[in-house]
Amino acid sequence: MLSQGSFILGGAASGKSLWAENLILSSNLNPIYLATGRIEDQEVQLRVNVHKERRDARWTTIEEPLDLGPALRSLTPQTPVLVDCATMWLSNQMMAEADLDLATQELVQALRDCRAPWVIVSNEVGHGIVPDNRLARAFREAQGRLNIALAAEADLAVMVIAGLPQVLKGQLP
Repeated sequence: MLSQGSFILGGAASGKSLWAENLILSSNLNPIYLATGRIEDQEVQLRVNVHKERRDARWTTIEEPLDLGPALRSLTPQTPVLVDCATMWLSNQMMAEADLDLATQELVQALRDCRAPWVIVSNEVGHGIVPDNRLARAFREAQGRLNIALAAEADLAVMVIAGLPQVLKGQLP
């Protein structure tokens, strides 16, 4: 059985999204894919295509790059939702020059209000070198704070490394 809230963390191309998709599918419920990415170039389009091709007809996709609250609040307990991913959502917030603390508070409240089991995927960006420019450093810091807030809200927190889950908090179903 899915936890009410699961936080899946990992590096780029670590297998975290695939692992999160399989976690949702293990519920045998009607999964929702809440996609936060914006297709800005061909590279992003190729990554989105890989994700789309992996999902079958069981999935319903909702595309929402900024305001996740209405979608999360509209779901029922029979519609587990995969939010993929918090990193793109944060990037979108930064590009929109949003108040990041307020946006994070609103996201956390929407997750609390969500009646459906939720799984949110995010990138771990703090294991590398210190970025050499102000925007990248601000993003890294904001991503770290967002990850802390999401992990605190989740019943289950998993770090995926090379496709392998490492439980940080809670227990796997």
